[in-house]
Amino acid sequence: MASTPQIRIGIDTGGTFTDIVAVDEATGEVHSTKTSSTPDDPSRALLDGVEKVLRGLDGSPSGIHHGTTVATNALLEERFTSLGLITTKGFRHVLEIARQSVPNGYGNSYFWVKPDRIAPLHLVKEIEGRLDFRGHEIRPFDEDEARAAARWFRDQKIRSIGVCFIHAYANPAHERHMRDILAEEYPEAVVSISSDVLPEYREYERTVTTLVDAFVKPAVRTYVERAEDRVRSLDADLPFLIMQSNGGVLSPAQVVERPIATLLSGPAAGALGASLLAGTAGFPNVLTVDAGGTSTDICVVEGGAPHVTTEGSVGRFPVKVPMIDIITIGTGGGSIAWVDPSGGLRVGPRSAGATPGPMCYGTGGEEPTLTDANLLLGRLPPHLLGGEVPLDVERSRAGLERLGERVGLSPEVLAAGIIEIADWNQVNAIRQVTVRKGLDPRVYAMVSFGGSGPLQAGRVAQLLELPHAIIPPSPGNVSAYGLLAVDLKMDYVATAVQREDQVDVEALEGIFRRLEANATRDLAAEGVPLQRQQVNRAADIRYFGEAYEIRIELPPGSLAPGSVRDAVERFHAAHEALYGYSYRGAQRTEIVNLRVTGTGLIDKPRIAERPATGEEARPSGTRAVYFGGRYRDTPIYTREDLSPGSHIVGPAIIEEYGSTSVVQPGQTTSIDRFGNLLLAAML
Repeated sequence: MASTPQIRIGIDTGGTFTDIVAVDEATGEVHSTKTSSTPDDPSRALLDGVEKVLRGLDGSPSGIHHGTTVATNALLEERFTSLGLITTKGFRHVLEIARQSVPNGYGNSYFWVKPDRIAPLHLVKEIEGRLDFRGHEIRPFDEDEARAAARWFRDQKIRSIGVCFIHAYANPAHERHMRDILAEEYPEAVVSISSDVLPEYREYERTVTTLVDAFVKPAVRTYVERAEDRVRSLDADLPFLIMQSNGGVLSPAQVVERPIATLLSGPAAGALGASLLAGTAGFPNVLTVDAGGTSTDICVVEGGAPHVTTEGSVGRFPVKVPMIDIITIGTGGGSIAWVDPSGGLRVGPRSAGATPGPMCYGTGGEEPTLTDANLLLGRLPPHLLGGEVPLDVERSRAGLERLGERVGLSPEVLAAGIIEIADWNQVNAIRQVTVRKGLDPRVYAMVSFGGSGPLQAGRVAQLLELPHAIIPPSPGNVSAYGLLAVDLKMDYVATAVQREDQVDVEALEGIFRRLEANATRDLAAEGVPLQRQQVNRAADIRYFGEAYEIRIELPPGSLAPGSVRDAVERFHAAHEALYGYSYRGAQRTEIVNLRVTGTGLIDKPRIAERPATGEEARPSGTRAVYFGGRYRDTPIYTREDLSPGSHIVGPAIIEEYGSTSVVQPGQTTSIDRFGNLLLAAML
């Protein structure tokens, strides 16, 4: 008897749609679909999506990988109404002092108003007890003060509490004692301690990161428990893993304990999925541009791997945990067009989202969006998702007419302006992650995906003079696909400041071995056999006297004086590549943090080549589409009808389930052997 095919499923929850991809593990065949997101309870869309993609497939689910925005949304809403901080006596104002940095330079200091602290001053309690930077106790922990603080938070009904004591990264004893007291005096509280969340130095960043973890814990816990219950209703033993910001997945139990790891869950999956697809197609160095209904996420990929940072932020909050280096802007299909007080036209960052949605959806939206502009100009078909979402062009026109009257523009000219502003928003964001870091965007191809990304890809590529814009098959589902291409991953860090000429190799090796033992233990607890485990080392290094470090990967094997010298040399080279200069031979370096990443290797989906039919691309029809100030009779192609070797000259529209691609005048597109659209300037 033939065995039942095993189907692995990736689900990415977005602001407007939830994307689902199912891969047959035996054949590599990919099936994708979408369903409307359910912001009131995203777990409903998760189950709806699983049931929808399995409908008609001959197989049973073998595992579900999920990307979620619950933690991100909770943080961005900034409703910090029940969040308190417990810190060391004398450090009550650590959040107020922060880093004294002023956005956009000190010239803005006359106008900039420092935003409210994440935890107000009256919700901060100080506890006697002090450690030095090596973890030695200077003053003992005051248990009476700790119990009084715990009871005070209980009486004030403050449910989320962050504990961050000075130098707890070197010795967690005082923080763990405080956590035990909170569990006794106030068991209903949700508590995060910095020695668990971020055991490394820099008090402000460690405090904020710990508070963010404590704040998002209730929302993430509620969501993960609901999602897990819905998954278990399908199969009690079905593996369920959740995407992290660092490019790996974790079990629900791990996520609930450390929810801050999921802050960039969905965008990280998109960058990984796009880098895998592009690398397979022969493009290891790309810019990934993930444009959905609400936002656009941009990442630089070199050598097939996205850039990773520990200096990231979400909104205005520094979150010092390993994460794929992504910049997010408020430009998506649902971005609302509006007029600012000076009379200028703006697009985003406010979005119509899934509810009420763009005006053309007919679900209550009253303000024109980027989607409405594209529909009016003929760039979108009269319906989305294969007919599931009909679009009302007259509603879009009415909204654009009202807005156009305010700026003195016809609906068509206004719509073209909205699209151009959205395109330039993407261009400027790409320049932030390239030009500002000394990278030339013109040497990268661009992978554009997400529901609205292919609509803008051609024009953005023109403005940046990029060699290629790559639009993968089912571009709206690349993030969901990326979820199936990631490994189980856990990060560990320890601060160990040592100057290069005073390095205690034996002590550093001992720290590495301790972190590696933790990684091996935790991976085994997640069911990863030893032969599927991989452990990597890295060190954060800086010039002595500087304040920021560069992460340098270390080779496998025990640390030795020679490997330290090699790491320092690679630091000089990395500093020169990033900043254009180095102090090689003129300035000593300093090791600051030691890092270990434990990886549980998961089988990746196979990307199948598509057979070439040898047939010329033939349009399925034509439509009036607005280009260059006038409507032009433009050929419309159905992407499923195109095969490798097909060649299309712009202007043209290519439609598929879930997305629409625009080939600009002066551009051509070809289809490669994996089904990718490759847009390029006409020669």
